[in-house]
Amino acid sequence: MKKLLSIFLFLTATLLMNSCALFQARIGASLQNERVGYSDSNTDTNTDLEATTGKGFNAKGLNNETSNNNTGVYVGISFLDISLTDKLEFQPEINFIGIKDFNQIQTPILLKYNIADKFSAYAGPNFGFLLDTPEGINSFNVALDFGLSYDISEKFSIETRYDWGQTNLLDGGDSDNYIKLNSFQVGVAYKFGSKK
Repeated sequence: MKKLLSIFLFLTATLLMNSCALFQARIGASLQNERVGYSDSNTDTNTDLEATTGKGFNAKGLNNETSNNNTGVYVGISFLDISLTDKLEFQPEINFIGIKDFNQIQTPILLKYNIADKFSAYAGPNFGFLLDTPEGINSFNVALDFGLSYDISEKFSIETRYDWGQTNLLDGGDSDNYIKLNSFQVGVAYKFGSKK
């Protein structure tokens, strides 16, 4: 399954790069917050969750929540110059996020709004595919992305983004027992190619 996914993402990237005159490489730091909610009735999954989160589900009381923070990196490609209007663009991406226990491939589908000459905002859904997930953890994640970018020069830009996880990654989880991922990214991007 993961090999098929990798082949699909590679072919998609190749097709998009051939159809877009302008794209950019992204790299930076990803600060991930892992929210774990649990109730004391959920004791049968303690082993798997302890291995994943570093925290057990043995605390007494209902509706408890713990939070773990990890720092990693991201690298990726954004496809640019897909204009919808004078100020609005479609910006699909393919990114790799390297963070302890939660390495993933993400495919954000963003709408980019050009606020000013060098300043842009973007938002949209982000579909993540977690790699090497332990037993009891789902490998598909949906998030909402919100971000800003500023063009330092014609080629370089700085960017920041918040990735708000919507999916409960705990297999069989509910509103009291869950794992959700949120992340904050800060990095730089370099543009290749030229506008059509």
